[in-house]
Amino acid sequence: MTTVSRSLTQAPPRPFALRRPKATTGFWSWFTTVDHKKIGILYGGTALGFFVLGGVEALLIRLQLAGPNGTVLTAAQYNTMFTMHGTTMVFLVGMPLAVAFGNYFIPLQIGARDVAFPRLNMFGYWVVLFGGLFIYSSFFEGGNPPEFNGENDDIYAVRWNGSAWAPLGPTTPTRLNETVAATPR
Repeated sequence: MTTVSRSLTQAPPRPFALRRPKATTGFWSWFTTVDHKKIGILYGGTALGFFVLGGVEALLIRLQLAGPNGTVLTAAQYNTMFTMHGTTMVFLVGMPLAVAFGNYFIPLQIGARDVAFPRLNMFGYWVVLFGGLFIYSSFFEGGNPPEFNGENDDIYAVRWNGSAWAPLGPTTPTRLNETVAATPR
C-alpha cells in the first residue's frame, strides 16, 4: 500500500465583509446575526411592535365611529388612519409574521443548518423594519398625503405634506398617471 504524504493547505482568510459575525451572545449579536432562529425572532418582535401600532390605529377608527358625528378625527385623519391600519396589518404584521415562522421553523423541520443566503435574509429584515419606520415617519411630517396645487396646471407643483406611501398620494387618476410617467417638457 502506498501512502501519500501531502500537507493540507489552509484556505486563505476571507475578506472582512464575507466573514461570519463573531458575536454570538449579547446585544450586538442581534444586529449582526445570520442565525435563522434569531432572524425569525427579530421578524416576530417587529411584527408584534407594528401590531400594537395597528391596534392603536384601529382604536382611533373605532372611537371615531362610536357615535354619530364623531369628532375624534377629521375626515383626512380618518382616511389616513384607515389606510395606514390596513397597510400595517397586511404588510407590517401579517407578512413579517409568516416570514418569522418560516425563518424559525422550516430549517429545523428539514434538518438544515441554516437558510440559504443568510445575509440576504437579514437584509430583508432590515428592509421591513426601516420601510415600516419610513412609512410611519409620515405622521411626524404632518401625516397628510401630498396635495396638488390647484391654481396652475404644472404637474410638478406638488406640496409635500409628509406621506411616505404612494396610495396616500395624488388621488386623481390622471394626475397620478402624469406624476408617475411625467417627463420634463
